Amino acid sequence: MKTKLFSVIFFFGMITTFAQSVNYNTKKNYIAKGYDVVAYFDNQAIEGDKAYTTIYDNVKFKFSSEDNLKAFKNDPKKYIPQYGGYCAYAVAVSSKKVDINPKTFEIRDGKLYLFYNSWGNNTLKSWKKNNVKGLQKKADKNWEAMNLDE
Repeated sequence: MKTKLFSVIFFFGMITTFAQSVNYNTKKNYIAKGYDVVAYFDNQAIEGDKAYTTIYDNVKFKFSSEDNLKAFKNDPKKYIPQYGGYCAYAVAVSSKKVDINPKTFEIRDGKLYLFYNSWGNNTLKSWKKNNVKGLQKKADKNWEAMNLDE
C-alpha cells in the first residue's frame, strides 16, 4: 500500500513539475539575449553586464547594475518577459516561438513583451496596430497550449 501511495504522489509531483516549467528563449545563453529585464521597466533597452548575473528558474539573467540585479532578486516574476521571452506577436497570431530583437519591447499592464524586428518586419508595430487586448488574450491562450504540447 505504501509503495502504491508513493508511486501516485511521485507521479503527480512529476506532472506538476513538468507542467510548471517554461520554455525560455535563451539565445546568447541569457533571457532577452542578455539585455537587462529590469531596465525595460524604465523604458530602456540596455545590454547587461556579466558582473551582474543571476539564475532564476534555471535561466540566466544579466543586468546593467547592482541595483537592477537586486530589484530582480526582490521580485523576479515582475520582470520575466511574457511567453518565455519569445515574440509576443508571433505567439498570438501563429502560436510560434519566434526569436526577438531585444531593443524592440513594450511594457503593458506592468508586463514585459518582446518582439521580432528584422528585415523590415517590426512586429511591435503590428501588435500596436491591431487589437492589443485581443492579441494579449490570444497569446496567453496559445502560450498555455504551446507549453502543454511539449
